[in-house]
Amino acid sequence: MNKAILVGNLTRDPEQRTTQNGVPVTSFTVAINRRFKSQDGSQQTDFINCVAWRSTAEFIAKYFVKGSRIGIVGSIQSRSYDDQSGNRKYVTEVVVDEAEFVTSKSQNPGAQMDAPAASQQPAAAPSADELFADELSDFEPLDDAELPF
Repeated sequence: MNKAILVGNLTRDPEQRTTQNGVPVTSFTVAINRRFKSQDGSQQTDFINCVAWRSTAEFIAKYFVKGSRIGIVGSIQSRSYDDQSGNRKYVTEVVVDEAEFVTSKSQNPGAQMDAPAASQQPAAAPSADELFADELSDFEPLDDAELPF
């Protein structure tokens, strides 16, 4: 199974174009903070390249801009191509099947007044780690020898 579910912020405005056959395609990058900080206490962020096709591409290009919080569902895909110099380049990206608003219209810098209300989602709920931070602060993982199976 190949399924990716991501929630993050767009690092730049989505770039929409059309293939020679007239199919809309939109490329964008989502910045996602890792759940844990590094040993020096700094927040680590991953930048995930994404591509959407057809109506999903048009939706993202119309309603999202740099800084917008977005939720996407898709699959990870690898491909290669030869650049202008003849060098082989490899690309790994998420091919987006679904895209959703994660914040309200007022919190989304790209929201437009004619955005479909059915596509809007409430603000993301806090994660279990955030809800139970105090209880997890003294958590010690079990050793494999302590597991009953």
